[in-house]
Amino acid sequence: MLLRARILLPISAPPVENGAVLLSKNRIVALGGWRDLAARTREPAVDLGPVILLPGLINAHCHLDYTDMTGLPPQKQFPDWIKGLLALKAAASYTDYAEAWLRGARMLARTGTTTVADVEAVPELLPEVWSSTPLRVFSFLEMTGVKSHRSPAEILREAAAKIKSLASARGSAGLSPHALYSTTPALLRQTAALARRRGWRVTMHVAESMAEYEMYAGQRGPMFDWLKGQRDMSDCAHRTPVQQVRRYGLLGDNFLAIHANYLDDTDITALADSGSSVVHCPQSHAYFGHAAFPFQKLRAAGVNVCLGTDSLASVMVSRRAKAELNMFTEMRSFAAAHPDVAPETIVRMATHHGARALGRKRRAGRIFPQALADLIAIPFRGKVEEAWLAAVHHTGPVSASMIDGKWVHGDLACSASS
Repeated sequence: MLLRARILLPISAPPVENGAVLLSKNRIVALGGWRDLAARTREPAVDLGPVILLPGLINAHCHLDYTDMTGLPPQKQFPDWIKGLLALKAAASYTDYAEAWLRGARMLARTGTTTVADVEAVPELLPEVWSSTPLRVFSFLEMTGVKSHRSPAEILREAAAKIKSLASARGSAGLSPHALYSTTPALLRQTAALARRRGWRVTMHVAESMAEYEMYAGQRGPMFDWLKGQRDMSDCAHRTPVQQVRRYGLLGDNFLAIHANYLDDTDITALADSGSSVVHCPQSHAYFGHAAFPFQKLRAAGVNVCLGTDSLASVMVSRRAKAELNMFTEMRSFAAAHPDVAPETIVRMATHHGARALGRKRRAGRIFPQALADLIAIPFRGKVEEAWLAAVHHTGPVSASMIDGKWVHGDLACSASS
């Protein structure tokens, strides 16, 4: 198949006016100008019209299980929000979680996401939900262990068995110790060792709130006061959250530090030196009113920073705008908070940087020969030099979405299915 577009946005190269992409099954074979590629092949052509054709977006952090948990009011103290979320989770049934997961996946598919890194709190949903969405799904199995008092060995045996059982299914899986305060040092050390042995990726909420930072760096604050009667606090040893995570051996090129909002210069150096990625969730960041995200410092240090939606439990809900998992909304939110960052950088954070964080930089996040045919199209009638900015500020569903060489959204998907 030969795809033609008003503008081709390969990500790793400048936009191409009147561009084209040649596909073979589920792979990209070639890209360039329409006239050049059309002259080189007799494959059937699909003219997408006045659109920007770019790689599918990569959502590097999501909680699909929580899609229906909207409307939680922001709290002055982060632990109070956690208590509200825990109450909603306790009241949800298996069916509630399954329906929320699928609803969230549909939101992402129609708004241009083709790959999602999802923290899975209900592993019983897998692998069935994988087969109910065209998305490429990385399911990171959530682990805690503080309240249950289960041994780290037992928790990891169960997680490893689940990952093994999923090996022949269409998704991918990894480990997600929830956060420092909801796990134990032994579980974190053993997670790091197991992930290294198995070549698994690990994702974890790190330095998300000032309350967490104060708990570990200062042995004080609202989170420390809330948890001191519920867990052993000896791990709060006047180290920052990132320093503590490094001490447990978790930092590395297989590690995704979620949020990382409160960092000192030593933390940033540790993340950079280890090759860890940071996932920033702009709407969630704004919802909690966190201090300014240290993007420029992370970028200057060479840290791979990508974007995620987080869950709809931490998004402002209004009568005018329906809550939706949407990576374009995250890009616009980031642009509003960081007006000095070029749109090219923001689009790369939602594509190539996410692929790098998930170990897929040789297959996804850019349009190049041998990459997977995960592509999206958004309406555009402007000038070629405006393409990057238009991608950041796109609103609404995408015109078309292709995953693994198959149309999954838009009129082309409808005609293909008929």
